[in-house]
Amino acid sequence: MASELKNKTKFSHLPLSTTGPIDCAVSGTVLLNTPYFNRGSAHTAQEREEFNLTGLLPSSIQTLDQQVKRAYEQYSSRHDDLAKNTFLTSLKEQNLVLYFKLLQDHMEEMFSVVYTPTEGDAIQNFSRLFRRPEGCFLNINDIDKVSHDLAQWGKPEDIDYIVVTDGEQILGIGDQGAGGILISVAKLALTTMLAGIHPNRTLPVVLDCGTNNEELLNDELYLGLRQNRVRGEKYDKFVDTFIKAARELYPKAYIHFEDFGLKNARRILDHYQSEIPCLNDDIQGTGCVTLAAIMAGLHVSQQELKDVRVVIYGAGTAGVGIADQVRDAIATEKGISKDEAAKQIWLIDMAGLLTTTSELDHGQKMFAKDASAWEGKETTLLSVINEVKPHVLVGTSTRPRSFTQPIVQAMASHVSRPIILPLSNPTRLHEAVPSDLLSWTSGRALVATGSPFAPVKGPWGPDGSETEVRIAECNNSVVYPGIGLGAVLSRASRVTDVMLVAAVRALAAMSPSLADDTAPLLLGVESARDVSVRVAAAVVRAAVEEGVAAQEDIPTQEEELREWIVEQMWEPVYRPLRRVEVEGASRMAKAELKVVGSLNTAKTW
Repeated sequence: MASELKNKTKFSHLPLSTTGPIDCAVSGTVLLNTPYFNRGSAHTAQEREEFNLTGLLPSSIQTLDQQVKRAYEQYSSRHDDLAKNTFLTSLKEQNLVLYFKLLQDHMEEMFSVVYTPTEGDAIQNFSRLFRRPEGCFLNINDIDKVSHDLAQWGKPEDIDYIVVTDGEQILGIGDQGAGGILISVAKLALTTMLAGIHPNRTLPVVLDCGTNNEELLNDELYLGLRQNRVRGEKYDKFVDTFIKAARELYPKAYIHFEDFGLKNARRILDHYQSEIPCLNDDIQGTGCVTLAAIMAGLHVSQQELKDVRVVIYGAGTAGVGIADQVRDAIATEKGISKDEAAKQIWLIDMAGLLTTTSELDHGQKMFAKDASAWEGKETTLLSVINEVKPHVLVGTSTRPRSFTQPIVQAMASHVSRPIILPLSNPTRLHEAVPSDLLSWTSGRALVATGSPFAPVKGPWGPDGSETEVRIAECNNSVVYPGIGLGAVLSRASRVTDVMLVAAVRALAAMSPSLADDTAPLLLGVESARDVSVRVAAAVVRAAVEEGVAAQEDIPTQEEELREWIVEQMWEPVYRPLRRVEVEGASRMAKAELKVVGSLNTAKTW
């Protein structure tokens, strides 16, 4: 869909337009060492003459498809996934278009290599694999230099999207200190691949606050601050200094918080979300994609969101984030307060149901149930299910196989089509596997998981015939890039609850299960670029309706709005280079943008 709309676009005058030539004021080796200009063997004869590239390249002029074929052969020759990840990093440092085209053509195969789980291995080995810096490293012991260090990455108009982490809770591997920069880098690669965020207009950041990872502290090659994590007032000042500097230096930039620790993630989001355009993917992204799966499941089971009862097993960042999104959607649907909507959600941790006598953090308090109402009752997962008869069971506990047969069958005894979502990662930590969930419910369970699973076959057809059920993956990557794209293009002053609910509805409306109840509840990442267009359109419309969109002349008609969005989505294609003089040229044309991987032309060991 995106490419078809691109051919029909009438918005080529926009600053972020992706059609027409690219201004270039450099030549020779400077051009070839600039990842967003370099095309290697694909430079045309005219470009080779005009930009003084003759003698610097082999004579044969090749196509992008030929380059992708060669790059894929080189990729395939690497002996393991970590080596493949390293190869892709090297390719990105040389040629952005080729890197993203290779990923686009082999997305299903390479997604797990550029992101989880392989990126986790790369992050754990950050200091040992290090060759050259990627992104912006801010030091908590140099708070006074934060603005100076951020300013090296461009002028106010140069940055659209910032991903920042403090490295404390990376993927499923915990505290990785300065190595957390690579999760910021990986998330930005996905925003470009899946939503067309311009790769030369992004900024990955790590807030180096030290680490409590003893292995890193004792590693002589560790590149981050060799001290325990700083907490308290100094940490808060550091985060605030970064936020204020980023907003002053890059006033149009959207800020994406990633993999902050449990104690900090929620309070940072709560503090800043009413002031700046921002999103915490672990809280809001996880919540949005899970809510979309729930909404699709409710459609299949012919139930309404306003009536839903949800039990969430696992009351950490992800669990509370999911609860927040479900609560907000119920409140919007019914026109009631968030406090009232929270009564339809039960949070359970290892000690049992969260009640008013439990030890609660800020995000959990709204969902705690009155302890007096549960006096004398068991608060285990099974007991709560039998008591409240939920329509939906979500797992974010990291307790493997904790959705036992009695628990699953209790769910199925209360509702005809129980929605069961074991989301803990990695796969070995899943609360249940789809084959068991379907077997224990005679094929009635509607299932989505936190990791990919193969289709499940069983005798669940109307006449007992064998039926194949395809399992959806609740992958944040099908929603957070589109939310970011919509916020960037609308120049939203903040990301509102209404914008997030709009994104969820757009994603749920594309569910394959709406037409076939054996199909997945959600589309996969292979469809994410088209999903991002629809999600972004919903976010933009909501931003306009909420009065938080600063961009002027946003189209109001749906098809025209999508054309407007697609025209501004970067694609991995070689656009013609147009020679311009250095005087008066943009910083991009002069190769002055500090793109990830292009800080210098030599490898820095």
